[in-house]
Amino acid sequence: MELGSHIKARRAELGISQDELAGRIYVSRQTISSWENDKTYPDVQSLLLLSQVFGTTIDELVRGDVDTMKETVEKDVQLLKRLSYAMTGFIALMVLAMIWWVAQMTVWDLSIVQTLPTAALALVLWGIALFAERWAKRIKREHDLVTYQEVLAFWNGEPVDRDTERGRRERLIPRWMKVVRIVGWALFGMAVGFFIGYGVAWLTETLIR
Repeated sequence: MELGSHIKARRAELGISQDELAGRIYVSRQTISSWENDKTYPDVQSLLLLSQVFGTTIDELVRGDVDTMKETVEKDVQLLKRLSYAMTGFIALMVLAMIWWVAQMTVWDLSIVQTLPTAALALVLWGIALFAERWAKRIKREHDLVTYQEVLAFWNGEPVDRDTERGRRERLIPRWMKVVRIVGWALFGMAVGFFIGYGVAWLTETLIR
């Protein structure tokens, strides 16, 4: 692996810190550190910006790492896709479980104790979806993807444009606020499932009568 050492050496030659380099190519300092330690690889747009900052060519930067870079990035893209599909699927199943749970209590007049297995199933499905989301979030963080447009470009193997107003705004949001937002959306999904279930149960009960 040579790319990480090349980036570190070129940065040292210019006498700039990881923070300064990150600011020039619109990524986080953690991303620069990840590249220099060969944990992840820059995308095409970042390589282009790096070559401009260092006054060199992309070929000189990547040298023998091209195949490894392509393989690593492709693996991350495929994993991100699978996690996204899994997260969507488990959220849908959670909503269905919530609908079934409400229907059990309203249509069949089952007690809370009797419906506990269904409620537990909904929580388990929510937990799996949340786990998939956190795993996907880690991949996006490693590649410094913060907006839907950036994720979509990475997903399609296209250059990622991080120098956008929304991208800059998202990168200024503290991590704790992002966590609160994720949990909030998850709770919102559960609430939607509950109210949909209540509506379906009410409609079913009305039709039966």
